[in-house]
Amino acid sequence: MASRLLRDHADGLLLGLAFLAWPAVAFGFGLEWSLDLAARILIYALAASALNLLLGYGGLVSFGHAAFFGAGAYTVAILAYHDFLLGPFLLFGLEIPGTSNAWIAFPLAVLVAALLALAIGALCVRTSGLYFIMITLAFAQMIYYLFVSLPDYGGEDGLSLFARSELAPLDLDVDLAFYYLCLALVFLVLLGKAAVVRSRFGWALMGIRDNERRITALGLSPYRYKLAAFVVSGALTGLAGALIANLTEFVSPAFLSWPLSGELLIIVILGGMGRLYGPLLGATAFLLLEFALKETTEHWQLALGPILILVVLFARGGLAGLLRRPGERSGHG
Repeated sequence: MASRLLRDHADGLLLGLAFLAWPAVAFGFGLEWSLDLAARILIYALAASALNLLLGYGGLVSFGHAAFFGAGAYTVAILAYHDFLLGPFLLFGLEIPGTSNAWIAFPLAVLVAALLALAIGALCVRTSGLYFIMITLAFAQMIYYLFVSLPDYGGEDGLSLFARSELAPLDLDVDLAFYYLCLALVFLVLLGKAAVVRSRFGWALMGIRDNERRITALGLSPYRYKLAAFVVSGALTGLAGALIANLTEFVSPAFLSWPLSGELLIIVILGGMGRLYGPLLGATAFLLLEFALKETTEHWQLALGPILILVVLFARGGLAGLLRRPGERSGHG
């Protein structure tokens, strides 16, 4: 049993060790600035992992996951803004106090993203294919323009945080503490997702992806499974949004824009759809490549595009597919 677990999670263990050692290597070589890049990789990996539950295991191509990412980020920022400057605010007739306490703000960010995903998903998962893609994009754009039109929270200019959230006993203003928080959350989510995809729910979701009619014939409701996956995916993406707000200490409508949804899709495809550690591989490769190209040329997108196309064409199953051992099947780990 132990050897099987070790074999199944070998990729994750190697990645985990690499990210555990990153701060020591960075400080040893005077590259302290790279801790910010590593934290960003982990946050994007978390968001992409959430999307992978929907895309890789459920076969649903969402082009609107930035809505949940931005919702989580704005929840943390707005609560902190009211805590520092404006005092309580009214929501549905209730007086809500602002807070910078991450023990409160982070769960609220997840809750807001989950409720938003429930509202959007209730309509979206009734469709499929191109219609699903377009309706998720349409909802995301609606939310994007909503926040652009809110001058009280910065509008197009965005909103700054005065400090990172408080998460006693950790001090998130210390970059190292914040980095290890991101690392811990990513691997907790990955381990949780590993359990989910091996459960009855996960098998049913993959069955819907492969043959929805057969699942319906077995007496299961594809709509309920797809909606549940959509809500869980949105909630986890909201957690990633809460983390990015703390990393940048700034939020803007860019966190809600369709290019960000596209980047998350690219990360999932690059790393490997339906692969447990694919999003972490994809986020690492994508952001490191983006950083290297930005340092090399002003027109870095022109170089990035062909590289990504070559990977998709010749690395079947993404980067995780290159590491796949004989006998493994995509979608089971």
